[in-house]
Order: sequence, then structure tokens, then C-alpha cells
Amino acid sequence: MPIGIDFERALLAKVCSLETLKSKVDFWQSEGEKVVFTNGVFDILHIGHITYMAKAANLGDKLIIGLNADASVKRLKGPDRPINDQANRAALLAALFFVDGIVVFKEDTPLDLIKALLPDILVKGADYTVDNIVGAKEVIANGGEVLTIDLVEGYSSTSIIQRIKNQET
Repeated sequence: MPIGIDFERALLAKVCSLETLKSKVDFWQSEGEKVVFTNGVFDILHIGHITYMAKAANLGDKLIIGLNADASVKRLKGPDRPINDQANRAALLAALFFVDGIVVFKEDTPLDLIKALLPDILVKGADYTVDNIVGAKEVIANGGEVLTIDLVEGYSSTSIIQRIKNQET
């Protein structure tokens, strides 16, 4: 059942092709706005995701999300993932007021996206170090920053899925 054409249009306006998002990023940067980029699967949206993305958004003026496509998620997380398909995951992210753009990528890493978009700030969770963040070299070489954000302990889609499975048995 459709949720309302205006609402759907507003959500889908944030979900862009790489070419469209690149135009937006170029415009925002030409206006002096800092563009923050992060990426992930965001399969079962939880407080850890929301906290992480809100903190990322606070680092700049515009937050863009690289979202792993379903095929990429299957390769990275296994045949039972994702739980929610990429259209649903993108719509949930688009509903967040602090997310300004979303692009779905089919590769296992967002390196091509990062090289094309060249955000001012690249962000990952503190479970990464700058040395092992994909795209860090490219962002730094372009004059940008690479930062990590502390994660909320005890929250991950994988752990939530496991708890659900344990309750079923």
C-alpha cells in the first residue's frame, strides 16, 4: 500500500544515482558546505546506527550514505542477508532528517564512490583505524579528513538477528 505520493517523493529524492549525487556534492562544496560520507549495510536499523549517523552528521553540513546493494551484502554477510532489501533500507535511511543523500553501490567496498564524490570528511566506526578505512588515502590527498566515531556497545544487526534466532529455537 502506498504511503502517500508526497512522502514517497520526498524520501526517494534523497536516493540518487552516483552522477546525481556527485552534482549535489559539487554544488554543496561550491557553497562552502562540508560534506560527510559514511557507508554500510544498515540492515536492521537500530539505536547504534542512529547514534552513529547523527554524530557523523554533526561533523559537517551534509551527510551522504553509501549503502551496500543486496548482492554486496550477501557476499559480505552471507546468504541469509540482508533481512531488508536495498529499497527498504534506503527508504528508512532517507526518512532520517539528518541524511541528505544516499547512493546504493554494488561493489564490496565504497572506494569507487569515495573517489568520485571526494567528501570533505570520511567517517567510519571506531572499530576501524584510519589506516584500514577504505578511501582514507584518497580523501586525505584531496585535503579532507578521516574520522572515527565510537559505537554504541551491544548493538549490531548481526547480534539482533542472532538473538531473534535464539528465541525461535
